[in-house]
Amino acid sequence: MVKKPNKEIIKKEEEFEQRVIDVARVTRVMAGGKRMKFRVCLAIGDKKGRVGFGIAKGNDVIMGITKALTKAKKNMIKVPLKNETIIHPVVYKFKAAKIILKPARKGSGIKAGGAVRTICELAGIPNVTAKILGSNNKINNVKVTMEALSSFKIDKKKSNEIKEEKNQKVKELKSEKKEIKEKAKK
Repeated sequence: MVKKPNKEIIKKEEEFEQRVIDVARVTRVMAGGKRMKFRVCLAIGDKKGRVGFGIAKGNDVIMGITKALTKAKKNMIKVPLKNETIIHPVVYKFKAAKIILKPARKGSGIKAGGAVRTICELAGIPNVTAKILGSNNKINNVKVTMEALSSFKIDKKKSNEIKEEKNQKVKELKSEKKEIKEKAKK
């Protein structure tokens, strides 16, 4: 008799925390009657600057959540942080929703409501002030928040050019210093 080896199921720690922002029962009218599904809006984040969201429909809530989770993993963005807050204030508009995001001092926390608070917490932004204007629709508020957070651009070309200029200046200063030392020796 051959013994089967014990297979331990090792549960991998989830790298992303997930939160359901909105669940809605939606219906489609077909020839045979109404077809009911569940629409789920879900946000995920690692609290280290990466956040994403997904919207999906399923025959039941669990199916909608799994579909939304896979979409959220595909729509991840990286949020640049500076001194535990966002780098600069931003005002962004998407459809009827308008958002104002402002950097906040250390220790002030997240001053935002609803979907914006959830996105900021999952992104790992500890201090931020936000205001939603124009819309109470959670999905549009999530979309405008994600667009605003993805609008922070760190221009790599400029940063590389600045580094090169600094390196050239350092080389010039070193060469001038060597020349001065050689003249002093003579």
